[in-house]
Amino acid sequence: MQPWKTLSRQTILNYSKFLTVEQHAVELPTGQVIPDWPWVVTPDYINVVAVTEDGRFLLFRQTKYSVPGTTLATVGGYLEPGEEPLTTAQRELREETGYAAPDWLALGSYAVDGNRGAGTAHFFLARRAYPVAAINADDLEEQTLLLLTRAEVETALAAGEFKVLAWTAVVSLALRYV
Repeated sequence: MQPWKTLSRQTILNYSKFLTVEQHAVELPTGQVIPDWPWVVTPDYINVVAVTEDGRFLLFRQTKYSVPGTTLATVGGYLEPGEEPLTTAQRELREETGYAAPDWLALGSYAVDGNRGAGTAHFFLARRAYPVAAINADDLEEQTLLLLTRAEVETALAAGEFKVLAWTAVVSLALRYV
């Protein structure tokens, strides 16, 4: 199989550091050219499932603008320019929960939208997490830090309480290693 080729790209919306929309001209392996392929540029981000030394999962109950009601959520955040995903994960864990962890497992990096871009999600499991500081989050959404057992997490996962696909995916992956 041959990849598509980008023949040209034009920015059609440069809204902020969080959103740019481009129009690409792409050539398919068959030679067909699509002159107006939409492409979304958003920052890469991380999600972390953190588990404490006593086996509790650090999660949030929170609101999100595009999610009706409340949802369970993992630690997450955007990479700063030039920042490595693991560094972002460690920083976000400390900022959002006040915890650090000595044992980190990369669970993979995944395209957010295989045809339209929208960045890359980097997933991590942080094991043996312990409190080190006060929470210093700058999140816009209201959130409550929870300490849940594995059984509670599995029940919540089965009940659809993680209402964002990335959180469902990272929790499912992390459960394989806990």
